Amino acid sequence: MNDAENDDYAHSKAAEHARLDKARRLAAYVWLRDISSAELRELPMAQLRKLAREAGVNPPGSEETWQVVARLLDAKDAWATRHPDHPAARRSHADEKITWVKPPVKPWVTGEH
Repeated sequence: MNDAENDDYAHSKAAEHARLDKARRLAAYVWLRDISSAELRELPMAQLRKLAREAGVNPPGSEETWQVVARLLDAKDAWATRHPDHPAARRSHADEKITWVKPPVKPWVTGEH
């Protein structure tokens, strides 16, 4: 394939469908680990590729897919807020979040002497 053919495919219905399918699988994996769309957007590309591989998904070749993942996470968060008692609103792997998103480092010195 030459560059023009690649560009044509990248914006085709088939590519859009494949991107959405991949984004759904990634969003499901990420959401269960309690990673928000804002946190996802802050992750470096190397970390995103590793996250995709852990999810069993070939890492996306474009940032477009990650943008779709972020939108899907926002939609799922909104749904879970409206349906807190639904089993699908539970994040079964939230304890794994720290593997991907590190909490802010607290200073050792508080400024008090």
